[in-house]
This record gives sequence, C-alpha cells and structure tokens, in this order.
Amino acid sequence: MGADVNHPAPGDVITPSIAAVVGSIDSHLFRYIPEVRLQTRNQKLQSRLEIIQDLCEMTKALLKAYYKNIAKKPQAILFFRDGVSEGQFQEVLRDELAEIKRACAKLSKEKDPYNPTITFVVVQKRHHARFKPEDLRRGRGRCGNIPQGTTIDTAITHPHNFDYYQCSHLGIQGTSRPTKYVVLHDENKFTSDEMQEMTNFLCHTFSRCNSSISLVAPAQYAHLVAFRAKEHLSTCNTDTKLGEDNVIPKEMLEAITLRDPILRTMYFV
Repeated sequence: MGADVNHPAPGDVITPSIAAVVGSIDSHLFRYIPEVRLQTRNQKLQSRLEIIQDLCEMTKALLKAYYKNIAKKPQAILFFRDGVSEGQFQEVLRDELAEIKRACAKLSKEKDPYNPTITFVVVQKRHHARFKPEDLRRGRGRCGNIPQGTTIDTAITHPHNFDYYQCSHLGIQGTSRPTKYVVLHDENKFTSDEMQEMTNFLCHTFSRCNSSISLVAPAQYAHLVAFRAKEHLSTCNTDTKLGEDNVIPKEMLEAITLRDPILRTMYFV
C-alpha cells in the first residue's frame, strides 16, 4: 500500500486536504486501485500534522478488493507512508497503525480472526543528503551520479532506527536525490537486505516507464491519485468553501467520488 496527503496551496479557496491510498490487488504488486477522501485539518493540532482520518474504511475497502480479485486475504501488509516529517513519526505511527489494525479486525469472523503482519515505512524525499561516487570514473551519466540501486545504510543513518537511503533511479540531469526509507514498525521481521531489495524492486514496477523511478511505485501512485483528485476539485464552483463546523460540501465530495468501472482501474497513470 502507499499513502499520500496532498495539502492545498496557500490562498486556495478549497481548503480540505486530499488523502489518497492505493492498494495492490494482485500477487505480483503490479496492479493497484485507489481510495480517496477529503479531510479537514485536525482542530486540536494547529500544525501541519495530517493524520489520514478515514484510513480504517479506506484500508478495509482495499483489502476487500484484494480478496475479491485473489480469493484470499493478504497475510502481510507493507504500508508506505509519504509526507511525514521526523517530528511526526510517533503520532502518525500510533494513529494510522491502529486504524489499519481496526480495518483488519472488521474483516475478522468469530472463528476466523484476521490479523496480518504489518510493516509501516515512511518515505521521505525532502532531505538534504546527496551522494557522489568516491571514484568519479564509476559515475553514471553526464553528471557522474551514483549507480542505480545504490543503498547507504551506515555512517550517516540513525544510530538506532531502521533507516536507509536508496538511489534506485539513474540521474540524467543534476545530482541524484536519493529516497530515505524509515521503517517505524515491522511485524514481518524483514532484514535490512530484504527490505532494501523489496523497495528497489518496487521502484522498477512503475507502469509509466520501462526504467526505475526514485521511490516505490505505490507511493508514487498515491501522489498521482491525489493530484488527479485536486484536478477534479477544480471543477467545483470557485466560491465553494467549507461549511459550518468544517463540514465538506456535497459538491466537493461528488467531485472526487470514484465509480465503477473507473474505480477498479489504474485511471491515474
């Protein structure tokens, strides 16, 4: 799974943020379907912390779609969360992991409890770490960037956390910006090598191009879904605003509502 919260630009009339989550519906991690929600800012937290407010129902819908397509429930969930700064790790992990587990509990039966193992990973692109090969002759492309798949998990990483930098794409212009992955919760007990191999693999499954991209495909798909939903919102009347008590107007909700057969396709690619 991949998740993204898209904030409106300052000065926008339309003020809710867009929460987008995609989930795989095949056993090869190539096909994904989306769930999109509009959400208002948490009034108790006057910061840019954005918890995905309806994550339980979104996750439940994606798990049901997987079951409908594969005829079995996934026994392991790998959840990639974008748009989280280091100071928000624990709040996001606490609230959103609980919502994922609650979604699984809702799909349990009295004699058939459903409790898949969950790995929760934060994906970060907004950092200042950059890398160049020690031997410039080993550089790739016109700019001499580090080779595709280069992973750094020592020296500059956190002394205690499970994190690493990975440059899975070929930088053809400027200096490559690696992606930082921080594993906040891991019930699947991945080794460092297994997790790094998994994220690198997922960067090669993006359907828009035949080469690897800079971050895992589900996180990039969630970005695309959020951007598309923002375009759908642009069809609303420019005077449309949040109602009293931050109630989202019906016009906005209808603008982002996905219906079959579009709902079950990768329309956002």
